[in-house]
Amino acid sequence: MTLPGPPPDASGSHSAGQLMLTDFTSSSSDLGWYVVNDNVMGGRSEGDFEQHQGELKFTGSTNTNGGGFSSIRTNTLQLDLSNHAGIQLHVKGDGRRYTWRLATAARWRGRQVSYWAEFETRNGTWSTVNIPFSSFVPKYRGYQLDGPALDPGQITGMGLMIYDNQDGPFEIRLDSVLAYSADAPVTLIQH
Repeated sequence: MTLPGPPPDASGSHSAGQLMLTDFTSSSSDLGWYVVNDNVMGGRSEGDFEQHQGELKFTGSTNTNGGGFSSIRTNTLQLDLSNHAGIQLHVKGDGRRYTWRLATAARWRGRQVSYWAEFETRNGTWSTVNIPFSSFVPKYRGYQLDGPALDPGQITGMGLMIYDNQDGPFEIRLDSVLAYSADAPVTLIQH
């Protein structure tokens, strides 16, 4: 799902059909990110983030002895992305696998469902990652569920997680999060 690609041009413009969700450049694009590490369940992973100069940097270290994940999430949102086909990230990774997380009001046995889609990063290289909404799978505490399917018209939160069953340090940088439309150019890697 990772495509090499240029960042937005100097004017900040993007292709038609894209909706900028955040570019980390101003308080108006601050989505109220906060950290959730595996210590909520007795784990030992650490993670934190900093946001400055049009970039969010998420760093830490995962420990699979007792959890193995670190994440950052947005405060509650109200996004209707039903006219879009997926999420586009512009990232500079470390070669590890990450997960983009979406939340809606969907419930499973009374508990909130989250939707996960994994993506690979290239070590030290900026890449554009297109994640179609059809790639998101419903999960509860990491366990895959049979449903309900993601409703992109009811997005209430987003997040970035590392949960790749590896121990050690991680670092990923984001400089934009967009929703892309169904009429965006299709690439083989999106299938």
